Amino acid sequence: MNIELIVFMVYLVFMLGIGLNFFLRLRSGNEKDYFLGGRNMGPWVSALSAGASDMSAWVLMGLPASVYALGTGQIWIAIGLAIGYALSWILEAPRLRRYSLAAKDSITIPQYLTNRFLSQNKAMQVICAVIFLIAYTVYAASSIKACGTLFNTVVGIDTNTAMYLAAAIIISYTFLGGFSAVSWTDFFQGMLMLAALLITPIFAMALVRSGRGVSTLDSVPAGYWKLFTSWQDVLSGLGWGLGYFGMPHIIIRFMAVRSDADIKKSARIGISWTVLILLFSVLSAFAGRLFLGEISDSSTVFIQIVRKIFPPVISGLLLSAILAASMSTADSQLLASASAFASDVYKPIIRKDKASDKEMLWTGRIVVLVISIAALLIASNPNSGTIMNLVSNAWGVFGAAFGPVILLSLFWRRLTFSGAAAGIITGTLVDILWLALLSSTGLYEIIPGFLCGLCATVVVSLLSKEPSKEVTDLFDKVATGKIG
Repeated sequence: MNIELIVFMVYLVFMLGIGLNFFLRLRSGNEKDYFLGGRNMGPWVSALSAGASDMSAWVLMGLPASVYALGTGQIWIAIGLAIGYALSWILEAPRLRRYSLAAKDSITIPQYLTNRFLSQNKAMQVICAVIFLIAYTVYAASSIKACGTLFNTVVGIDTNTAMYLAAAIIISYTFLGGFSAVSWTDFFQGMLMLAALLITPIFAMALVRSGRGVSTLDSVPAGYWKLFTSWQDVLSGLGWGLGYFGMPHIIIRFMAVRSDADIKKSARIGISWTVLILLFSVLSAFAGRLFLGEISDSSTVFIQIVRKIFPPVISGLLLSAILAASMSTADSQLLASASAFASDVYKPIIRKDKASDKEMLWTGRIVVLVISIAALLIASNPNSGTIMNLVSNAWGVFGAAFGPVILLSLFWRRLTFSGAAAGIITGTLVDILWLALLSSTGLYEIIPGFLCGLCATVVVSLLSKEPSKEVTDLFDKVATGKIG
């Protein structure tokens, strides 16, 4: 136990070191450096940071727990995510990078959605910022909660104390180093997550084959291996993939890649990494069912496999992957929220574009601190729900609100500012109302939210005045590849 704790501490100090390094570099930096890394991210860092910022602790705790407890029918989530992630890199990434450059060098998603229409109206930025602040606070709470569960299970530290410690580390390097620190920590964390998920189920299944497993294929609960459980499970699982088209902390990585050529390389790396992560996450659940048998807390299945197989030094390193998953997502969410408020509300509305570069850097850092405290309060509330529930709620809001609008903004010339705003508001409201009133249907709320947001965007755009020639000319330049 003490050895595992020491490994955790060394890992956390390493993350802090990265944050301090980029803090020293940012002393002469500006808003774009802090929130977008100066658009200078290479393919490996871009790809793995996008993946790691997506695959939070739920891929090591939430997804294995669902498959372990409910059976093979839950793998439709992994299938939907793999398809959605691949399509976002192939269809969305190249054009979003070019369009964000062409649209007044936008550095946040709300800025892009405003500048895409060459609009001076700040309503879009305010709407987006409000949604960001609420949804990302819930999302970050899931990552902080996972850190608390890890420390409590492995080293016996009080769950709330562990959450405070994890939050302090995440806040520190995000506060100090901004996007570059977040991306580089995500790169290392992505490598660690992949190694842990590759090694653990392979060793566990080898032990099962040698006769050291508690269960057999025939002794698992009835119906466990049934793939097609219900149409709701299949459709809801595949619906998770819709979230990628509107997930700000992931698609912001597309905007930060330094060239179109690097986008193609990043896509190959990122898609390969994600498919492997999802595959071995599911295999971890199957290995846990056969190797461990019945356990009281399914969210600890990965933790228990690792601790039963490996010596403390190795288990400490492998379990640091859960820290990596939690931190790599929380830091990206905090930064996306901070950028949305600082660049899209504080600077243009509160300060009327008079804020200096230094003022913007510190505004972003203060917002990181405030959101972190709110997320910590949610995570420490015993009634806040499971890690998987928190993730699915926030994921649904982002996918329904921004997915249809981002896609149409890139591929539909007739889209209008009013249509985009209507789509964001409609998608958000339908997603939340479905969760609150119709969750008993068994259908994941992102699906009706996404479809209604898409319909609202198209209908309002067709009913409103056509975009100006300047807006359509900008669209044509991006579409023909003349920018980027």
